[in-house]
Amino acid sequence: MSNRGLNALVSEFIETSGVPGVVAGVYHAGQQEVVAHGVTNVVTGEAMREDTGFLLGSITKVLTTTLVMQQVEQGRIDLDERVVTYLPQFHLNSPGAEDIRIRHLLNHTNGIDGDLHFPDADGPDALRIAVEGMAEQVGTLFAPGEHISYSNAGMIIAGRVLEVVTGLPYHELLQRNLFTAAGMTGAVTSPAQAILRSTAVGHFPTQDGARRTDLFKLPDTWGPAGSSAIAGIGDLLTFGRTHLDGGLSPSGARVLSEESVRRMQTVTHSNGSLHSPPIGLGWLLMPFGDINVLSHSGASPGGVAVLVAVPSHDLVFAAYGNDARAMALFDRILLSLLRDRLGATIPDLITATVEDEDLHRYEGTYRSNQLRIDVRAVDGALEETTIYEPADDEQSRIFTAFAGGSIPVMTRRFLPVGKDLFAPAGLPLEIFTGYSRQLLVSYNDFRDGRAQYRSAGGRMTRRVAD
Repeated sequence: MSNRGLNALVSEFIETSGVPGVVAGVYHAGQQEVVAHGVTNVVTGEAMREDTGFLLGSITKVLTTTLVMQQVEQGRIDLDERVVTYLPQFHLNSPGAEDIRIRHLLNHTNGIDGDLHFPDADGPDALRIAVEGMAEQVGTLFAPGEHISYSNAGMIIAGRVLEVVTGLPYHELLQRNLFTAAGMTGAVTSPAQAILRSTAVGHFPTQDGARRTDLFKLPDTWGPAGSSAIAGIGDLLTFGRTHLDGGLSPSGARVLSEESVRRMQTVTHSNGSLHSPPIGLGWLLMPFGDINVLSHSGASPGGVAVLVAVPSHDLVFAAYGNDARAMALFDRILLSLLRDRLGATIPDLITATVEDEDLHRYEGTYRSNQLRIDVRAVDGALEETTIYEPADDEQSRIFTAFAGGSIPVMTRRFLPVGKDLFAPAGLPLEIFTGYSRQLLVSYNDFRDGRAQYRSAGGRMTRRVAD
């Protein structure tokens, strides 16, 4: 893909999609290109620029893992040690906390059922408050190491461990040991710093286009999981290149050892499902045909970002859109890079729906932290009704603002497309070849003929009733 090709894709998307703004960049074999179109904020009309900053969202989890690996190299953290060794006060409201190890925090196999736990606190005590609050509101979904289930809570705990072993607040450590060390010169950790530069804000779709979010960022309690880090495309490309080059940043500074980089990029666990890729440490290891890519996406209030690194081809792709609909564009760009620039053959993952004669084995009620999903078989498909059940008014206020408004009861129909695998009805099957494969739903761990877990978007919910 040429610079003009990337520019044309982004420009056309902005003109036709209703998304206010996008900034995207590619580094490949010594050449780097960044393009920007649209606006950072529909209220101010400020133009999106190539150096505009944005919230990284959950891409921050790879940054947090990088910080942990630095401390592993220095002997302050052991990946196989129990979390309670570093945080004796760490407890959950169900058994299991004592068996969780540092490794489980970084590869999302910890089983902590706290994905929507939103304590409202900012400042240097935010992570302590977040972890202490888990003792009352957060339990477990499964035993550590049993499954992958995307875990915001796990990364928050990892951030608190970093604070305890280094004696530094997480955000100070992030700025000093990664942003400064790697030469991510535009990256910051607070809105007070971001306001001094061009910074994008999120938006939510409307009938006429998009409206600006009322919430810029989540509380600092989510810092290590993805609430606070703000950077530009150039910064993300620098970070990705550091992981391409064995921990050596483009500036020549060593950020990680080659061994730590290798460990982060090596499979540590796999659920064996098409839509839930194997995971290393921090990185998702997503297969696209015969090419495996390191990847992570990140959601912020009304925004979405992606970071992809392909070590075998010296390529990094990073992008941000200030409306979640931009993910469709990022899929197109990524597939174009892999197919056209790298010459990869990428077959469609899903080519047809199938018949499943016993849909009743999936029926039941599944729950995770503050979410309930009722599943029933209807006319050869599954009908899923998702209900948000907030733990308290504080949780409801924050999550509602993050989602852009009230959370309706949502019912969707899913068609069988493989063994214990389902796709949302009404969507073209070819879209599941890219990032949108995460819209697929699978059912796992059958006992007495019934699925015990439902997996969607990398997250598990557990059966509680038929």
